[in-house]
Amino acid sequence: MTNILVIAAHPDLYQSRVNRKLLDAARSLESDSLQVRDLYALYPDYLIDVDAEQAALERADLVVWQHPFHWYSMPPLMKLWLDEVFDFGWAYGHVGDHAGRALHGKDLWLVISAGGGETAYHPSGYNRYFFDAFMPPYEQTAALCGMHFLPPVVMYASQRADTQTLNEHAQRYRDLLSSYPRWPEIEALEPREGCDVPEDDRPHGELAREDA
Repeated sequence: MTNILVIAAHPDLYQSRVNRKLLDAARSLESDSLQVRDLYALYPDYLIDVDAEQAALERADLVVWQHPFHWYSMPPLMKLWLDEVFDFGWAYGHVGDHAGRALHGKDLWLVISAGGGETAYHPSGYNRYFFDAFMPPYEQTAALCGMHFLPPVVMYASQRADTQTLNEHAQRYRDLLSSYPRWPEIEALEPREGCDVPEDDRPHGELAREDA
């Protein structure tokens, strides 16, 4: 049995048509093998339970990041979650004899809503770049942690989507979650070399306190 963890982050979910619909689709599948964690509902005070989040990640085979595209990146609470949870010596790097391999071999999948249409993510559009040009920080995060970065699912022009388009998108999301890991995209993935971070690149103990 494979385990799926959906990490959802929307600063104002009540006002969101797309992410609320997607979250409902994911929650309809909640079970012992699929868990949904809504960060803004769990941590309205921004005080993240790192142990709980790491435990949930350790159980997962597929980690889904579902969020709106905020200033070409993720919402602020999700960035804080990433900063605190993907810890050196746990998610990546080495501390003494301990290697940070808790996420190694897991799949990372982005499910993103973008306000702009697909033509906006083009050299001739107002965002000036193809959407893929904004993905390297996500891809490198996965690579650093030894994860497989799966092709993202993006809903463009999300604020203008009609009901039928929205329902079809949510159903596709549900179908993909249900069928994981039997995805052609996973079979087609080419292996990538990991990123080894030397221990002295992230000092700990006395050295870290001096550096701070």
